[in-house]
Amino acid sequence: MTFATDRSGQADPELLPASDARGAALGAALAGPLVSTQWLCDHLGSDGLIVVDATVVAATGADGRVGYLSGADRYRDGHVPGAVFADLLDPFSDPAGRFPFTRPGADAFASAAAALGVDEGTTVVIYDAAVGQWASRLWWLFRSFGHDRVAVLDGGVTKWSGEGRPLETGDVAPRRVDLLPLTELPGYWSDRNDVAAVLSGDRTGTLVCGAPPRDFAARHLPGSVSAPAVRLVDRETNAFLPLAELRDLFADVLSSTDPIVTYCGGGIAAAADALALALLGRDDVSVYDGSLNEWASDPEAPLARL
Repeated sequence: MTFATDRSGQADPELLPASDARGAALGAALAGPLVSTQWLCDHLGSDGLIVVDATVVAATGADGRVGYLSGADRYRDGHVPGAVFADLLDPFSDPAGRFPFTRPGADAFASAAAALGVDEGTTVVIYDAAVGQWASRLWWLFRSFGHDRVAVLDGGVTKWSGEGRPLETGDVAPRRVDLLPLTELPGYWSDRNDVAAVLSGDRTGTLVCGAPPRDFAARHLPGSVSAPAVRLVDRETNAFLPLAELRDLFADVLSSTDPIVTYCGGGIAAAADALALALLGRDDVSVYDGSLNEWASDPEAPLARL
């Protein structure tokens, strides 16, 4: 599908078919990376809006190690009305990847997005049942593939249900749509070589770790700043902290104009840091997709401890 555009390059609602025009107007109504529960309540059921539950469930195995399970059962037990479920284990990660949660390629992502009912005219609002890191990861994926009509529901299902808003159970069947014509955009992802270049001084950069404080203390990239995803949000509502508090949390990061690379264990909490930094106006952020899963797989790779 080709959209008529105005001189800014954005789709012009007056030149689009009616349903696409409503979708474009809805996308234009997004105020930024986040939407409030009230915004979603006001727009729920609108043409061109897809709400996505991206919950992943952490599970501790018999050996004490934490693994991850699909949040599909949690979704079926209660989700925002009309929301569809996105499985970040597969297909929104590459099952053939060397490390968990490796990002998929453009074709695989386009197929996965279409299976949710997302096409060019769709505005996507994503949430999860955690502190927003899973929703942030899917938000970052959509943006990295050029679909920018996307936002995260501030506070996710925790805030939504805590306000007494309705939930529904069971599955929602996505609508049938054509594939998105996607190409991965530059600047959204960093790899091992990029990080090594920052550590060696061959390129400028600030390394930011979104892992929990205990994990950061156990191991982190030398010289990196700790900004745990769990501390970006209000403990009761899971909504992001006010901007002033986020600025304080990222004070050491914001004091430099160097490009920022966020990381964590597997590139998930790192996406929440990237979203928080977007709220603070930084557009020079990339996510290290392999994060410590990849970095620490090399016994010669430098790591620091507290």
